[in-house]
Amino acid sequence: MSVSDGSGTPGRLTALQQTALVELFAGFPAAVQELGERFAAGGHELHLVGGTVRDFLLGRAQDDLDFTTDARPERVLELVAGWAEATWDTGIDFGTVGVLKQGHRLEITTFRADLYDGQSRNPAVTYGDTLLGDLQRRDFAVNAMAVSVVDRHFTDPFGGLAQLAARVLDTPGTPEDSFRDDPLRMLRAARFAAQLGFTPAPRVVAAMAAMSAQITRITVERVTAELVKLIEGRYPRAGLTLLVDTGLAGHVLPELPRLRLQIDEHHQHKDVYDHSLMVLDQAIAQETDGPDRTLRLAALLHDIGKPDTRRLEEGGGVSFHHHEVVGRKLVRKRMRELKFPKAITEDVAELTFLHLRFHGYGSGAWTDSAVRRYVADAGELLPRLHKLVRADCTTRNPRRKAALQRSYDQLEERIAELSVAEDLARVRPDLDGNAIMELLGVGPGPVVGRAWKFLKELKLDRGPLDRDEAEALLLVWAREQGLLPPG
Repeated sequence: MSVSDGSGTPGRLTALQQTALVELFAGFPAAVQELGERFAAGGHELHLVGGTVRDFLLGRAQDDLDFTTDARPERVLELVAGWAEATWDTGIDFGTVGVLKQGHRLEITTFRADLYDGQSRNPAVTYGDTLLGDLQRRDFAVNAMAVSVVDRHFTDPFGGLAQLAARVLDTPGTPEDSFRDDPLRMLRAARFAAQLGFTPAPRVVAAMAAMSAQITRITVERVTAELVKLIEGRYPRAGLTLLVDTGLAGHVLPELPRLRLQIDEHHQHKDVYDHSLMVLDQAIAQETDGPDRTLRLAALLHDIGKPDTRRLEEGGGVSFHHHEVVGRKLVRKRMRELKFPKAITEDVAELTFLHLRFHGYGSGAWTDSAVRRYVADAGELLPRLHKLVRADCTTRNPRRKAALQRSYDQLEERIAELSVAEDLARVRPDLDGNAIMELLGVGPGPVVGRAWKFLKELKLDRGPLDRDEAEALLLVWAREQGLLPPG
């Protein structure tokens, strides 16, 4: 193995590099070496590059591998013909050919030397001729390392390995030039802070703050994709804090910095911004099967209605009446603008609306009717609502915190008890639509819907009814509504 700084002149590997590369190659599948030999036989270079090298050095194994080469896309297709189990060319306009081999997805991209005009949202794709030129155009030095597949030559022209060891994020050139080329890289810096726990170099942070408005050049779809990766990262608080501190959040998620409400000496209250980040941390601590995107977004956004509902009360208090109602509207508005799928948008909005419902019962003296309604309103979101409500308890008073947790424990016990007796997961009227139409002598239409809703409310209040009782009460209701003559 050998190493160079990109000039082509081999140097000596440090002990750190030597150990890292031995481990790196020990983890690569046989398909990588086979592919490298095919390219070498055809007179072309092939290097593992970017995130693939970075993640292997971090011990993050992966099935998707990225390569770079001097071969043009059409030539790449020729070289893998008869060897690849499948190929796809959806990225060929950007110089990328996809290959499937032995269960691994291999993406092979021709050296790039893209040019940006500083105004458009996407670069003009231009092929390069050298590995150094390709690495120089990449976003961060930790993503600008490459390893030749055949001779295992390690190229690290911008000190990426040292930065990887120090968990520092810096750009190959000046951050201003890098972010001017592609402003999305500012969001990627926050995303890597959230995913990998890296700390951006001071000059990177300064450039992000100075150039934050440039993010508006980027399409909503690309912005949202980065935000999702950030939210689902291992350390989302770090990424979100970076977005807020640099001003980027003001352009992509403005509701977040608005949570930093001014606190004066006469009206004390918990900082809503810090509280929301703590709720996010506590929601994540309850996850059992990987990142829960819906829960994390709800935890982060559940209080975004507070700035618009803040009222200063006599005596130094602060109130946020109906902030859950306002918050639901704001969640829908922001997530629609970010083009999140409708289903997740509605789920996050509904969790925002429901997160205070538990506190509305005060003493914890839940009636059977209240328990039924809580479960019915939450529907399939109930497991997430449980986690959100528990995460929302951020008081530093240990007695108050213990009391709230005990109260919610009792609610969950009540839910479990009633679920066994009444199948709370599916609260439906005791009469179906056909029975309603037969009893009232009506056909399909709005009357059946009104009757169905009446019966559901009745069941929520009283619990399951036998058929005779349900029919008698429905007839009384129908007469009161003028749907039947008095009898």
